[in-house]
Parts: sequence; C-alpha cells; structure tokens
Amino acid sequence: INAEYMGHFLSVYFFSTRMAAPAAAGAAAPARFEEHGRHRLARAGTFHLARHPVRTPVFMPVGTQGTVKGLTSAQLEALDLDIILGNTYHLGLRPGEQIMAEMGGLHRFMDWGRNILTDSGGFQMVSLLALATITEEGVLFQSAHDGSMITLTPEASIGVQNAIGSDIMMQLDDVVHVLTIGPRLEEAMHRSIRWLDRCIAANRNPSQQLFAIIQGGLNFDLRTKCIEEMVKRDAPGYAIGGLSGGEAKDDFWRIVAHCTARLPNDKPRYCMGVGYQVDLVVCAALGVDMFDCVFPCRTARFGSALTSTGTLHLKSGAFKRDFGPLDAECTCFVCREYTRAMLHSVVSREAVASNLLTYHNLHYLNQLMRRLRQSIVDGRFPEFVRGFMVKQFPDGKYPTWVVDALAHVEIELPAGGAERT
Repeated sequence: INAEYMGHFLSVYFFSTRMAAPAAAGAAAPARFEEHGRHRLARAGTFHLARHPVRTPVFMPVGTQGTVKGLTSAQLEALDLDIILGNTYHLGLRPGEQIMAEMGGLHRFMDWGRNILTDSGGFQMVSLLALATITEEGVLFQSAHDGSMITLTPEASIGVQNAIGSDIMMQLDDVVHVLTIGPRLEEAMHRSIRWLDRCIAANRNPSQQLFAIIQGGLNFDLRTKCIEEMVKRDAPGYAIGGLSGGEAKDDFWRIVAHCTARLPNDKPRYCMGVGYQVDLVVCAALGVDMFDCVFPCRTARFGSALTSTGTLHLKSGAFKRDFGPLDAECTCFVCREYTRAMLHSVVSREAVASNLLTYHNLHYLNQLMRRLRQSIVDGRFPEFVRGFMVKQFPDGKYPTWVVDALAHVEIELPAGGAERT
C-alpha cells in the first residue's frame, strides 16, 4: 500500500463519498440476547446473530489481520468457535478495505463462516503510533508511511468496518490510560458518547450490530453517567472499555461489577482485553458475557500452555522427560497425541510448536467457557468456581482481589487464606 493511498485511507471524504458497504445477503433478523440461567450477576445466554448464534459467556480469539496467528480457518472451525475478533486498523492497512470490499468482506477473504467482531481502530492509534492526538474530529496521527498527518474519525472507522462486513462493530471511542484522572478523563467519556452518535449515523449496514463502549476510567460516577447516556441509544450490546491497562486488580473488578449491575439485562456485556483464565471466571461471575485478548495465542508462541492446573512454561528443562499430556483433562488432539517432552523439544525451534500450543490454548479457554456456561444452566456455578480455583491455586493462597470479587456475588472459596497481590 503506497503512501498516497494511505493518505486517503482514513480520510472522511474517502469514506463518506466513495466506499460502499458490501450488500447485505437479505433482511437480517434483529440481534437478540436470550438468557438461559443465572447465578446472581453471572448468566448463561445466547446472542442470536444472523450468521451464527454466540453461546455466552464466550472468549473471542483475536485474528488481527484476518488470521488467528498460527492457525488455519479450518482449525478455528474444528475448535467450534462461535466468534473471533478482527482488528480494523491493521486490516485497513493490509490487505486494505478496498480489497476487502471487492472480495465481499472478511468472511469470504479468510474463509470463515461464523461471526466476526471488529474493534474500531482507536486503541491502536493511541497505543501504537507516535504523535497521536485526540480532537473532536477524531484521532490525529502521523502516518508511518510518509509522515503526513491523517485523521481517523468515527465515520471513517465505521466505513472500514462496513467494508470488512463484521457481524459486530465497535464504536470509535476516546481512549485514555486507565489511571487518567481529572478533566481529560471526563472529556473522554463525554466525547465517546458524542462519537457513538456519529458512528450510529455513519453505519450503512443495519445488519451489522454496533456496540457502544462504556468509558470513565476508575471513576464510578463517570462510568454511571456514560452508561445512562449510552443506554438511551439502545445499542445491541455494550462493552466495558478502558480497563486491563495496568490498574490494580481490586479497582478492576469493582469497576466491572459496577458496570454490569447497571447495564441492561437484555443485551450482551463485553469486557475488552481480558484473557487470563482466572480473570475470565471472575468476570463471568460478575456478569460479563464476552471477552477478547491476544494472551492465549501470544503466550503459546512463547512456549506456554494454559491448563486446568495453571500455566506450563514448556521451555523449562523440567519437561525434558515428562511424557504426560499437557492437561490430563483436555480432549484436544494436542493433548491426545503429543507429550510435554515432545513439545518441550520443539518450542522456540519449530513452527509447529506455535500451531500446537495455540490450538490447545484456545481449545482450553473455549471449553472452560462452555463448562462455566453449563454450570450456570445446571444451577451449580458456585461449585464450578470453587473447583476451578482450587486447581489453579492448590496451596489455597488465592489472590485477595479474587476472594473479594467472588464474595461480592456470594461465592466463598474453600479454606486457604488470601494472598495479598
């Protein structure tokens, strides 16, 4: 992609006058969230989308540029994933939204028949690029190609997402660091509301569901105000944004619980950037339905496997003669056919290791969410949580924030003793 094309890529003119979204395949039924069971704030549900139902709680693997690193689309299908995530900023750079539109959208481009959620691109503008500034118009940043200044607007973000053809789109929000306080934090919250209105107006394909993103940092009052305003827009789903950025875990869970208690019961709730297995279980207990994170795939590429008893760092020489499976409870083909010793011998040396560990990690998290969901339906969610935590912390030293968060929803862990973390 040359610099001249990049100069047009994110301009308001380009998206408002030239690009058309792929034609919808027919009149799609409105998205609908159905609840099947509940324990306090936790709930098991189904988010009914036109392409494929999403069973919740659900973890969404991140496929940044139309691929989950290390896996084929056939492997994603074999994992029985309901939805994956694509990155608007990176997809807009490569292969570019013009190619995507000519192909008929990302689903056809990557040969994926189930759902895709795309982020807005705003987070990458702020976190990855130098000299990025926020104005009321949008995110102003310096092109890495020719040094020119380009603006990503709410209209531009929705234009790219329309071309991608994702099933769920995210609004462009004003992203600030989670520890920001004072006038800038309040400005970002109010601007995110105004940008939601612009995203709604810019959407040219109503069959693509547009989620709102709740901002407000660690300020409970700002979070409440943002929820009140965004709920008035009756979005099909709501994300809790601006967390997992270095805040204390005690602050993290309290903000999550504050938001889920105030968001509508008939819409899915999405906590962005959460992927550690303990965090997933705790946030599901607090009422979150959807999650995403690069963690399980990234940690696989560094030789780590997620298991029912914690994380295994397979580079360690301790696994040289360990002929057992990664996880005796896991049913994936990696655990059936390969030993820890074999995987130890290939991590960081052979490309197949990344494929095998990524597949296992995503299988583990997907099945964790399925078992968690079923435990809510069966009325045994507290027992499920206790069993999970005992295996993750066999010494009984649970992090204090975990104990406190679960106590908030009346789940008491077995005797052990909280460890201050």
